[in-house]
Amino acid sequence: MKKLDFIKYCFVSLFLLLSGLNAYANDGYKLWLQYRLIEDEGLRESYRSNIQELVPLGDSKTIEIAFHELQVGLKGMLGQEYLSVNSGSIKNSLVFGRKENLPQTIIGFFDKAYHQINEEGFIIRSITVNGKKQFVITGKTDVGVLYGVHHFLRLLQTNQAIGKLNIVDSPKLKVRVLNHWDNLDRTVERGYSGGSIWDWHRLPDFIDQRYIDYARANASIGINGIVLTNVNANALILTPQYIEKVKALADVFRPYGIKVYLTARFSAPMEIGGLKTADPLDAGVISWWKGKAAQIHAEIPDFGGFLVKANSEGQPGPQNYGRNHVDGANMLADAVAPFGGIVMWRAFVYAENSSDDRAKEAYSEFVPYDGQFKDNVLVQVKNGPIDFQPREPFHPMFGAMPKTPLMIEFQITQEYLGCSTHSVFLSTLFEEVLESDTYRKGKGSTVAKVIDGSLSNKKLTGMAGVSNIGTDRNWTGNVFLQANWYSFGRLAWNPYMKSADIADEWIRATFSNDKAFVQPVKAFMLQSREATVNYMTPLGLHHIMAPGHHYGPGPWVDIFERAEWNSVYFHKADTLGVGFDRSTTGSNAVGQYAPEVARMFNDINTCPEEYLLWFHHVPWDYKLKNGESLWNGMALKYQEGVDTVEAMVKTWNGLEGYVDSQRFNEMKMLLDIQYKEAKWWRDSCLLYFQRFSKMELPEGVEKPTRTLEYFQSLEFPFAPGHH
Repeated sequence: MKKLDFIKYCFVSLFLLLSGLNAYANDGYKLWLQYRLIEDEGLRESYRSNIQELVPLGDSKTIEIAFHELQVGLKGMLGQEYLSVNSGSIKNSLVFGRKENLPQTIIGFFDKAYHQINEEGFIIRSITVNGKKQFVITGKTDVGVLYGVHHFLRLLQTNQAIGKLNIVDSPKLKVRVLNHWDNLDRTVERGYSGGSIWDWHRLPDFIDQRYIDYARANASIGINGIVLTNVNANALILTPQYIEKVKALADVFRPYGIKVYLTARFSAPMEIGGLKTADPLDAGVISWWKGKAAQIHAEIPDFGGFLVKANSEGQPGPQNYGRNHVDGANMLADAVAPFGGIVMWRAFVYAENSSDDRAKEAYSEFVPYDGQFKDNVLVQVKNGPIDFQPREPFHPMFGAMPKTPLMIEFQITQEYLGCSTHSVFLSTLFEEVLESDTYRKGKGSTVAKVIDGSLSNKKLTGMAGVSNIGTDRNWTGNVFLQANWYSFGRLAWNPYMKSADIADEWIRATFSNDKAFVQPVKAFMLQSREATVNYMTPLGLHHIMAPGHHYGPGPWVDIFERAEWNSVYFHKADTLGVGFDRSTTGSNAVGQYAPEVARMFNDINTCPEEYLLWFHHVPWDYKLKNGESLWNGMALKYQEGVDTVEAMVKTWNGLEGYVDSQRFNEMKMLLDIQYKEAKWWRDSCLLYFQRFSKMELPEGVEKPTRTLEYFQSLEFPFAPGHH
């Protein structure tokens, strides 16, 4: 072969290799912003003729970002460059900019709509001016415009008709934050997707491209705040050396509409301030925190404020000094108030000494303080009264503190749901909680109405999600779990969205618009969480995971001196039955709910069966609504969970032709692991509980092939995400 031919051959081979990689390799890094070429040629041509040029109005960094996003998105989906910007042209154009930057010729089309949106809202409208068709994306702020641009691109990604658009939309919650449980050494508590994405050692001077891509992904779903550090806080983050690093991140995030927040370790005045006390009523302590807030604000003018975990799981707090949560939260609230900052004070507490029922503690500690917190304090309440279980009833604090703004805290990372190996679409869990009726102001007083402020007329509102993001190339350790980050953002924007719609959007943006792919994947997404509940904790069982790492089953755990660190505390299995009696004859946790809800949970005949063992100690031969005994019904639920995962495996294996090989194979392997582990859960739990029920497994439940002793002997000293 001649030298020239050989060079040509190499180039052609390289080109074919690269184009082949492009077609089949997709590591998931682009999340739901894939912007694939629209396959339907007619639709693609229709979009092209409707959008012939881009007209950005305004010169802020945010508008620049919006312009770039449109260029990238439209080039990917429509296959053509959008470089020209010429508002005087006769072409159909897409105009985007905030209210004061719109030309007089079109501002009149939007007068009424501007009254319907808030500072972060947007309007997307198709109008005709001088015979020219124009799409206009506008809002009161540039960040609102950016949100509108992402919404518009999502319409194209999901192949929607755009001929006659008239969209007026605003976020229903003000504070929409990810809580990163990231430590300064780059470990992540309850993290299952690699290390922390914050490279503190190389900040502030090294800005990883990943920070920018992360901000972009969050802006695309309306997340507007990031708590950078673990709630089990390290005071070092508040030192000048680290504030400089935080500033570098804040500067990256600002044009995307994202504020940074920090976790405040309550004992910081002693640890880094040289004080002898951290008493919130001490003048020196008050002055120290005011100075610290001013110091941070001087570097980061839009600093969001503090998230605090105090007097819980050994963390220091105001109770160390004989003070209460109000004293601690209000002292910090006063420190950040001059700069428009807020304090998110976590209600996840359980006392140093075990109480009769851990589920009652947060309510007992916080509800008496209703109305005593400052206006810039949000009390952050987990979705359920225990701890991010596969299923819990809604937290009784929702609706019980009408004078206090409450924000809900969900866990996006799957601490108790199989880590990142199990594919669980958590949107259905979030939706179930948000739709729960507290009855605090009569029927229809849903949790969503509590947190969006409409139930008790609250201005400060919010939702927090414990992040599942790490350094893995696909961000979440499992491509499927990107959907949980996505659905959190969508529900924080609008807590009334339906999981089916969110799943539909995510599948189309992430994988394919082909119905033959979308429908089966959506079906398995929507049943995945119920499957997990069934093979882990059916009928209201809870907290029976292995201790420490919470990976895998451990209903037998009974080794800790603190009662509520043991699984047996939560299920109370004995020869008579199983379940925690929280009725009026037991711990009376039902008494923390509104009377209508309390009556329903209290009566074994009206208690929904999915919460049966949460609220009642139930005899093994109790008859369930389907006519089965409790033992048979429980065993059949475990089997049903396994069968659903088996069906998920089969569904996915039949879809190979619709998705790139890399993501297809990764999902295939992870689903196989989930199927294996679902059987592990079923077998070990049924063998354990059978020791008490002394009943045979019913027809239709597979017999375990290992002994209980084998399952009890398993150890996982290096399971990820350790506490």
